[in-house]
Amino acid sequence: MRSRWTILAVLFVARAAMAFQFQSVAAVAPLVSDSLGASLADIGILIGLYLAPGLALALPGATIGQRYGDKATVLAGLAMMLAGEMLMTASASWSLQIGGRLIGGTGGVLLNVLMTKMVADWFAGREIATAMAIYINSWPAGIAIALMLLPAIGTTFGMTAVGTAVSVLIIVGIGLMAIVYRAPEVLPAGGIERRGISAGTTFALITAGLIWCLYNVGFAMVFSFGPSMLVERGWSSPEAGSATSVVLWLATLSVPLGGLLADRSKRGDAVLTAGCVGFALLMLVLSRSGPVLPLIITMGVVCGLPAGAIMSLPARVLDQRTRSIGMGVFYTVYYAGMLAAPAIGGKLATWAGTATIALDFGAAALLLCPFLLWSFHRISRLPRAMVVPSR
Repeated sequence: MRSRWTILAVLFVARAAMAFQFQSVAAVAPLVSDSLGASLADIGILIGLYLAPGLALALPGATIGQRYGDKATVLAGLAMMLAGEMLMTASASWSLQIGGRLIGGTGGVLLNVLMTKMVADWFAGREIATAMAIYINSWPAGIAIALMLLPAIGTTFGMTAVGTAVSVLIIVGIGLMAIVYRAPEVLPAGGIERRGISAGTTFALITAGLIWCLYNVGFAMVFSFGPSMLVERGWSSPEAGSATSVVLWLATLSVPLGGLLADRSKRGDAVLTAGCVGFALLMLVLSRSGPVLPLIITMGVVCGLPAGAIMSLPARVLDQRTRSIGMGVFYTVYYAGMLAAPAIGGKLATWAGTATIALDFGAAALLLCPFLLWSFHRISRLPRAMVVPSR
């Protein structure tokens, strides 16, 4: 009988493959620019397109999984990720790059929405916080691996080898999911899912989704444009990718540390605020030619601290009967913002003639989070008699 920790490892690898694919464009942005004749603005659009399908699929994603089964739907999502990557690898045509990115992103949305639920199915009532912290870490881990490996692969063997490397990891995820994963024998008990959520709860979830989105915008600016900024300063592409990946590797430690601090101190809001402000200040210093490696190490220690506290916000306004549709609202806001952010960062970088300004944009996004947290608390206390129907 497979343990829940083995199942968690499978879900971790599958989501890390998604992060690896998401980062595959930014990690080799200079090579993509050379091969496609693309500007930084074009690169930003290509990065953001991976998350575009989330606008349409985040809300119905849970319903799709309920109808066809979580495992079957996740396998279909992984297959779409593989198909999208193969399409991008087959041709340097800009239209095929866009098409492949959208197909892969559609599969990634299904994974993102459903696998959070699958973790909860296995760990509800036992080590759920620890399991979620490990699961969340699959994203920075996958991005860090991409930053370490893909620039060297692309520089040595070309862009086709980059696509092949991404495809191999996705295939590993498909194999593990097909062979190892199974649903738990007894799902957590709960009432009948409500058909809607109140207006107050909806607005609170939108605010929480904005906080999660802006926090991830700050993260995205580091690993999407940080390598390009270091290349501008004379670093080689592999060196820049490896240095930037240090932030992500250290984040795999600081994310659970932040969750532990929030739980033990019972001051999650303080952890969230201090983490976002500290992360933003470090980004501003890094973008102004500070000592790169010390700043990157410090940033890695600080950047993951707010994640657990932010992800706990929806639970404050949702119960088990509204969790599915509520998380759909939360993720829709997240995807909407993450679709626009890389494109905005790329436009700003093109306008300024340097990738440095993209990091300033990320810092500004992080500094908005504490103000939105205050709004979340105000909104969550509004009357909740009015109900918004589910879609």
